Amino acid sequence: MAADAVAVSKWQGLVAFVRDSFHEIRYKTTWPEVAQVRQASIAIIIFVLIIGLLITLMDLVLRGILITGVQGLFR
Repeated sequence: MAADAVAVSKWQGLVAFVRDSFHEIRYKTTWPEVAQVRQASIAIIIFVLIIGLLITLMDLVLRGILITGVQGLFR
C-alpha cells in the first residue's frame, strides 16, 4: 500500500515538473532575436576557422621541425 502511494506521488511529481518546465520555457525565457543568433553564429564560425588554421600551422611547423631536426626518428 505504501508503494502505491510512493508511485502515485512520483508520477504527480513528474507531471508537475513537466508542467512547470513548459511554463518556464513558454513565459519566462527570453529568446534572442534572429539578428543576434546570426551574429553569434558568424562569430563562432570565424573563431572555429581561426583555431583550426592555428592548429594546422602548428602541425606543419612541428612536423617540419621533427622530420628535419630529428633525422633518426622517422627511418
